[in-house]
Amino acid sequence: MNRETAARFEAEFMLPIVEQVARLLDRGVRVEIVPYENLLLPTCLHASAERQRMAERASRYPYDLNVFLTWDDEIGRLLRPGGEARLLRYLDSIGANLTAWEGVRDIDLKTRLQGEPTVLVVGLDFES
Repeated sequence: MNRETAARFEAEFMLPIVEQVARLLDRGVRVEIVPYENLLLPTCLHASAERQRMAERASRYPYDLNVFLTWDDEIGRLLRPGGEARLLRYLDSIGANLTAWEGVRDIDLKTRLQGEPTVLVVGLDFES
């Protein structure tokens, strides 16, 4: 991916993704776009939050929520014909994906905690 592709993705597609993730994660979670810098630092969605009060006793995870999502080479697929429909299907599936990532990535979205200081979920696709 190059800078022009990343800029188009950020301008045309990231806002609906950020809005959907923010809506699903609810209050207290900051969801923001981390813009493309280079091939090693692609466009990401960053979700972060401090632990919920109930989490002091309720979770086995020691770290506050600090998750980065990135799509790498999949971004180019959105820019081809049919990209808008692909995005709509993806937006509908984000809730199920977030739930699936919890167990695999040691994340507890309810308490806003996780098992590692930073969680990076890479290689996401838009065919979900």
